[in-house]
Amino acid sequence: MHGKLIVGNWKMNGSLSANQELVRQIAEGLSEASCRAAVCVPSVYLSQVQQLAASGHLLWGAQDVSAHEQGAFTGEVSAAMLREFGVRFAIVGHSERRQYHGETDALVATKAQRALAAGITPIVCVGETLQEREAGQTESVVKRQLAAVIQTNGHCISEIVVAYEPVWAIGTGKTASPEQAQQVHALLRAQLKAATEQSQRIPLLYGGSMNAANAASLLAQNDIDGGLIGGASLKAVDFLSIVAAAST
Repeated sequence: MHGKLIVGNWKMNGSLSANQELVRQIAEGLSEASCRAAVCVPSVYLSQVQQLAASGHLLWGAQDVSAHEQGAFTGEVSAAMLREFGVRFAIVGHSERRQYHGETDALVATKAQRALAAGITPIVCVGETLQEREAGQTESVVKRQLAAVIQTNGHCISEIVVAYEPVWAIGTGKTASPEQAQQVHALLRAQLKAATEQSQRIPLLYGGSMNAANAASLLAQNDIDGGLIGGASLKAVDFLSIVAAAST
């Protein structure tokens, strides 16, 4: 694994004019960064971002991918389609997809499989709700979610990225302490190590309200290899501050 990885998740935000300025500022600010940086954008903006970022260091990705290759699945976007836009990453299993669209562990595993087959790196999201954490179920929840992906993609599991996103810390302003985040990351690292001899190749990102103020302390943890950034990725100065913290 080479350096840290910082990935912005724009969620359902953006416009043609706003995107142009945001990507321009981020791309210019990456000239001295020693980490990798990417933005995962709504699929309708992939063509625009591909054109804006193609000549620089900024990578781009999608926020989801279909579990199907093609066919009568209105509204779905296949991995092959995403690949035509130069997509490097695809987020799968984000807590919002699990919560609002009823995505199961098995479906998430299949989506990861589709992405890998198209040469796209899936960013597999795992994480517990506040209720699950308070019930002492954090370990069992995240291990179950990751186990499904390992079982389906065991032969190429070293090609994925894993993002731990405690659901109670997403968009709430609450953040897992560096110690809490590291504890779960170490657990995931051990699970991956048991699954593949190349586990150290797999970046483990923290994705729960990482921002310019707390990025350095989170990224200093042994098993935190980067961040999956929500709101802070919509402001170039904030996103670049996190990139700077990851580049030290």
